[in-house]
Amino acid sequence: MDYVIKNCRLVDKPGEYYIQVKDGKIADISKTPIDESETIDIKNNYIMPGFIDPHIHFRDPGLTQKEDFKTGSLSAANGGFTTVIDMPNTIPKTNTYKALKEKIKIAENKSVVNFELQAGPNTLEEMKKMIALKPISFKIFMDLETDDDLEKIFKDLSTLKNTTEYNGLVATHCEKKSIVECETAKLKQKEENEAIDYTYARPTRSEDESVKQTIELAEKNDLRLHICHLSSLKSLSLLENASKTMPVSWEFTPHHLLLDNSAYNIYGTLIKTNPPLRPKGESVNLTCLNENSIIGTDHAPHTLEDKTKGVWDSSPGIPNLETVVPLLLTEVNKGNVDLKIIPKILSENASKVYGLDNKGKIAIGKDADFTVIDLKREGKFNIDEFETKAEYSPFDGWTYIGMPIMTIVNGKIVMDKL
Repeated sequence: MDYVIKNCRLVDKPGEYYIQVKDGKIADISKTPIDESETIDIKNNYIMPGFIDPHIHFRDPGLTQKEDFKTGSLSAANGGFTTVIDMPNTIPKTNTYKALKEKIKIAENKSVVNFELQAGPNTLEEMKKMIALKPISFKIFMDLETDDDLEKIFKDLSTLKNTTEYNGLVATHCEKKSIVECETAKLKQKEENEAIDYTYARPTRSEDESVKQTIELAEKNDLRLHICHLSSLKSLSLLENASKTMPVSWEFTPHHLLLDNSAYNIYGTLIKTNPPLRPKGESVNLTCLNENSIIGTDHAPHTLEDKTKGVWDSSPGIPNLETVVPLLLTEVNKGNVDLKIIPKILSENASKVYGLDNKGKIAIGKDADFTVIDLKREGKFNIDEFETKAEYSPFDGWTYIGMPIMTIVNGKIVMDKL
């Protein structure tokens, strides 16, 4: 359908605009009316480039009791996201040509939003096969690999970059395997464990050491580096310094920005996640956000049963797709975050890192992906009203001011609360 969106406010320009959509693309942007038989009036609300989540776990295939591409993508649309990037730790892992091809088929059949897939590492030959299916990057779980294995993986990715169309981007989960194993073993010797012990089983220094190692491996092998769910202030400093001489980016999650490990005393194992919430003073926070930041929700839903099996056996992960935008807009309304950086941290910057050239900006010729924001709409999170299969959230019951009220994907409205 071709149409014009009228009464649009843009965060970086005064006045109201008309945006014309033709064949799923942005055809025109004007301050004067554009002639079109079909119109959508967004009533002077803000329109932003469709939000991109570079870090989600839709659990499909193999773990669909937790989430699948249909419920996950509906959750994304409900939260204002038009594009998601899915991680490879499903069953089977997305680290073979066969598994990647099957997941592409699943996502194509179920997803109501745009999607990209990350691939996991494997043999060099298997990774060469996967490149033909165009995974958006390779994801390395540093906490699951030995130092020798990591040396080989990064070296193979460097070879892959030089012999195929692979763009050299590697995304990493940074926690040091040896430190995690050692500290976990120590804590398990306690007579009784509390949920907060999980923080110290995977201490901040395990992230700091892993980030340092990852920077060195990426630089040595001439790869582009993206750090997932950064939680440590010291690691942030390491990355800021590294960014002066090499291509490196990082993302923050809402739970690491808004909570510290004292939350374990309130939510117990429901707040368990990797990397864990950090002690206050060691953790990133809202003051770390600037126009170059990226938000990745690390949307990682589980069943309630999976989340309540004790400190060590409960599954790590928090569902975030439907809470992050209202949480950030609430901070905008409080004066803690500048509204002008919202389109950057939720869309533009991720589009640059992941090479999504047709997304990330409202400009003629770009994909007609939009997120419409009502900056003043108030409410209270109710997990029962979410689209995700998850039945828990640390933010359930929190009040918010500001929320996404319309999500448009390639010109098609997939969520409308206008």
